[in-house]
Amino acid sequence: MKIISWNVNGIRACHKKGLVDFVKRENPDIFCVQETKAHIDQVEVEARQLHRPHAYWSSAVKKGYSGVATFLVNEPKSVKHGIGIEAYDSEGRIVMTEHPHFDLYNIYFPNGGSGDERHAFKQEFLKDLHTHLKEKLATGRQIVVVGDYNVAHEDQDVFDPIRLSKVSGFFPEERAWFDSFLDLGFIDTFRYFKPNEANRYSWWSYYDFARERNSGWRIDYICISKGLEKNLVSADILDQVEGSDHCPVVATLEF
Repeated sequence: MKIISWNVNGIRACHKKGLVDFVKRENPDIFCVQETKAHIDQVEVEARQLHRPHAYWSSAVKKGYSGVATFLVNEPKSVKHGIGIEAYDSEGRIVMTEHPHFDLYNIYFPNGGSGDERHAFKQEFLKDLHTHLKEKLATGRQIVVVGDYNVAHEDQDVFDPIRLSKVSGFFPEERAWFDSFLDLGFIDTFRYFKPNEANRYSWWSYYDFARERNSGWRIDYICISKGLEKNLVSADILDQVEGSDHCPVVATLEF
């Protein structure tokens, strides 16, 4: 089972840059996008399904903002939009799909970089998500969490760890949250195979030729609960793929 996650930074813009061709070429069983910045009725018909039989969108009340969508080859057992907290669900941040072997959370984590209010909002989101996932794991279900976490975990996940330690997304408290997230029983699939590989990023600013200089951050992840470790075959960052300021990330599981 091939899972790909990509913050497309506007699905309408990415569609014009070859999104459909990418999906056809990679042919994922599960394709998750974040930051759609659109309601489904605002996009090209082809982009509503991306040639997948099943598509589930969660869009923000505010148009042109946030939003996630999950595209599937196989119909899920159930679908939930959000985690039952209106402040987050109204921003279209989560789609959860239930599959035979796991529950998959497609999440666009908040960006706290615009000021103290959004930083506080992000910290509450991280705390509430931690509580939700802990409770779900306690039921015995396996979980896959994909998306733009808007948090870089380790020094090797950013191009300048000293300077960026004072920037939202790499604050000490956010890195500590990631530690606690992994301690719940999650595996960062990319680091599982490449524990010491540096200079591999999934997001680059549009400014200062950041992508050309590879001045990036690794903030996009596919993480799995430890019960799925035996099924994990591969994981990588598709950092040669363009079309957004992020690139896709991929993981393959076998059942």
